[in-house]
Amino acid sequence: MPRRLQTSAGLLAYRRRASIEVLLGHPGGPYWAKRDEGAWTIPKGVIETDLDLITAARREFTEETGFVASGAVMPLQPVRQKSGKVVYAWAFEGDFDLTTFKSLGFEMEWPPRSGQMQSFPEIDRICWFALAVAMEKLIPYQRPFLNELTERLAQDGTA
Repeated sequence: MPRRLQTSAGLLAYRRRASIEVLLGHPGGPYWAKRDEGAWTIPKGVIETDLDLITAARREFTEETGFVASGAVMPLQPVRQKSGKVVYAWAFEGDFDLTTFKSLGFEMEWPPRSGQMQSFPEIDRICWFALAVAMEKLIPYQRPFLNELTERLAQDGTA
């Protein structure tokens, strides 16, 4: 399926410390290995047609982190990648012990045209970031999720 026709769904976990912190993952694999700023992402993935969006988002969160998201979720406005893929996201308040982080993997030919398949984790690192730092770390097209979360928490008086 062309990327412009794909849809992804994910969850943006946040917690309250001295300030709001969000949980971001660093994509695994050789293409992302040396990138940091502008490379991190919310745990998300391409949805299958047999699942509703929030069920897919919860499944992807668990597959990419090993954590189970429970409780109420706050829908965020979807964003569109440069490729045309639409990404839906929900925010939820939660806290996780990152020492238990575990991501599913994927296989790809690496190095290119070598005929050798290698395995890589979908997310190779995970971290809590304060919002200002997260804004720098997060892949640019997902930054509206942070802006909306900040605005919504401020409106609710819970920021």
